[in-house]
Amino acid sequence: MAHPSQLGFQDATSPVMEELLHFHDHTLMIVFLISTLVLYIIIAMVTTKLTNKFILDSQEIEIIWTLLPAMILILIALPSLRILYLMDEISNSHLTIKTIGHQWYWSYEYTDYENITFDSYMTPTQDLMPGQFRLLETDHRMVVPMESPTRILVSADDVLHSWAVPSLGIKMDAVPGRLNQTAFIVSRPGVYYGQCSEICGANHSFMPIVVEAVPLKYFEDWSSLMLQDA
Repeated sequence: MAHPSQLGFQDATSPVMEELLHFHDHTLMIVFLISTLVLYIIIAMVTTKLTNKFILDSQEIEIIWTLLPAMILILIALPSLRILYLMDEISNSHLTIKTIGHQWYWSYEYTDYENITFDSYMTPTQDLMPGQFRLLETDHRMVVPMESPTRILVSADDVLHSWAVPSLGIKMDAVPGRLNQTAFIVSRPGVYYGQCSEICGANHSFMPIVVEAVPLKYFEDWSSLMLQDA
């Protein structure tokens, strides 16, 4: 989850998010270098006493300021395209979960099981247990096995929503009448928070997402318990 006064991204919990963090750092270094160079040129031009009013053009400088930006764009574009293709890659998933956005809650359906379906509402402030987070905790968490490819099918029942969990590197629009899909692998156990990221009405900021990643054995116990309750 995010922390007060946080400047960077949340810690990566999936391989895709790790790639996104590396790309962010790579691009940020290029931005710093360009900013430093531009600042140096501006200061040099403002403070210099050297002038030559007869210079009309310089082929060498024009070649440099054409080729250099082109090379920089290539250095940014290639890793960016690589990550885009990685994010679109849907491998053979071990588990498929369908999530539907409503005004204003999420419902989950584990399509590999017959009767595991539940709604996930935000836990009211007065009902929070010690250690739980206001506006982020739900009454039912989406439980997934760690280190297992998981596919998410995302749709909406009424208006546009967006299913987003920053630490997993996931943000998928939920569109009524359309089924979007994405996939992720959780690298370690934990509880990861997200929120609807598409303005969907008065209670848009009150439909959080909670993903709980557990070892496979505990996930099997949880699914068996859910099937018994159903």
